[in-house]
Amino acid sequence: MTAPEPPDVPETAAPPAGLWQKMKADPQYAPEHLAIEAVERIGPQARAWADRSLKQYPGMDPDTLAQIAARKFITHARLSGATAGATGLPGAIIDMGVLAWTQARMVLHIAAAYRIDPAHPDRATDLLVLQNVHKVAQTARVALGVAAGKERIGALMTSKSSTPMRQALVNLSLKLAQMAGVRAAKRLFAKVVPGAAIILGAWANSSATKQLAQRSVELYRKMHYTPPALGQAPGAPGAPGAPSSPHS
Repeated sequence: MTAPEPPDVPETAAPPAGLWQKMKADPQYAPEHLAIEAVERIGPQARAWADRSLKQYPGMDPDTLAQIAARKFITHARLSGATAGATGLPGAIIDMGVLAWTQARMVLHIAAAYRIDPAHPDRATDLLVLQNVHKVAQTARVALGVAAGKERIGALMTSKSSTPMRQALVNLSLKLAQMAGVRAAKRLFAKVVPGAAIILGAWANSSATKQLAQRSVELYRKMHYTPPALGQAPGAPGAPGAPSSPHS
């Protein structure tokens, strides 16, 4: 029997323009900027999607809803394997950024499927650890604090930086590739020269996204079925099943 299809996920396939500007200006913290933006922008959409889905299919279990979300975003990742034939370093950056954004959307929708608040700031920590940007939650939180602080005080790097623009773009590409789980990223980008074609194969996109989906399901399933302490909601800071526990 075919599983029911809940309302489709909102189409926000590419990172917003403002996020691109932040990441280009501060490539060292590109994953952190992306995680913060994803939680703020996609978190409420993911929560609304899960609410609509469960209203339409009240008996649907979290595992089924999570698998539906994973399948949709794995397909999106596969289709974005090569961004409209984009070539060279700019094309590679776009492709990596779209893939990392797609994966962040997937993680937040999987969290919502298990009734873990996808708009909670702790989901940004989840994203960075699940995507192997940071090994533990503590370092992820510190990096997020640095990135958020830069945004608040307007201290992002500018074109006056001593880092040549091309090197900054290479750094951004590598950071996004790391976040997206693309293997041999350094080897790929070492070969980038003006006019060279960079095509991230659909198999690489879908494979990395499938692995991320599995890790996300394992995390949020565990959080969902861990009873919270009295007076605490699942996923709240300090509660059993809070994101710091699985990552610490």
